[in-house]
Amino acid sequence: MMKLSKREKYAVSAAIVLISIFVVIQFIVFPFVEKNKRMKNALKSKTEVLAQMRVLKSEYETLTNRAGSWEKRIRERESGFTLFSFLDKLAGETGIKDNIAYMKPSKSDQKDSHYKRSLVEMKLQGINLKQLTPYLHKIETSKNSIFIKRISISKKGKNKEFADAVLQVETFEI
Repeated sequence: MMKLSKREKYAVSAAIVLISIFVVIQFIVFPFVEKNKRMKNALKSKTEVLAQMRVLKSEYETLTNRAGSWEKRIRERESGFTLFSFLDKLAGETGIKDNIAYMKPSKSDQKDSHYKRSLVEMKLQGINLKQLTPYLHKIETSKNSIFIKRISISKKGKNKEFADAVLQVETFEI
């Protein structure tokens, strides 16, 4: 075997130490740091997902409560309730029955639901806003879960006091 001088021994020792440090850093420290980084990113991502899930849970509970109260109101309607007769009765109460040009009822089943949508399209002719407003108010504030889906009001001729109105009023039935 060959004898190394002191200087060469120091150089070999330094090289071994440097290679050892490189191996430790490359195969132990870097993987540990990288894994730690991945875990922090995963934790951040999961925390964000959890926050979104909490928001969605809150929205779901709100919607479920609303649906429950909505369904309760539908079930508490008078027996034999129909949207057509309700609107006709309200028109009589508010004094606009003579202004009704037509009322077209329709019903449709809702996909993936046990509810039926009931819709009445009606046209009111020669009506002023003082007559129309109480009628619309009674529809919207009714305890029967009825709402106005669409409304179109147009002036009638040269007399700007009177107008024609086309309403689509909607509710759901069980």
